[in-house]
Amino acid sequence: MYEPPIHWNDYEDIALKLYEKFGDDFTESKIYRIRFTDLIEWVLALPHFEGTREQSNEGHLEMIQSSWVYEWRDNQN
Repeated sequence: MYEPPIHWNDYEDIALKLYEKFGDDFTESKIYRIRFTDLIEWVLALPHFEGTREQSNEGHLEMIQSSWVYEWRDNQN
């Protein structure tokens, strides 16, 4: 099955991949405490991710964290 490439502004796709990878290891408060340096490494390691470290910025990382929290919340029922 073909999966399209993921880029820094594909926040929901990145959040879903991170949730699939880490599951409930990270709660809402833990997600917001992740260091951006760690988050960048995790995103760069995702399958089909085609962005670069230089293309990341604080806005992208904040949106990824928020989207990841929403994904986590959606799976708590």
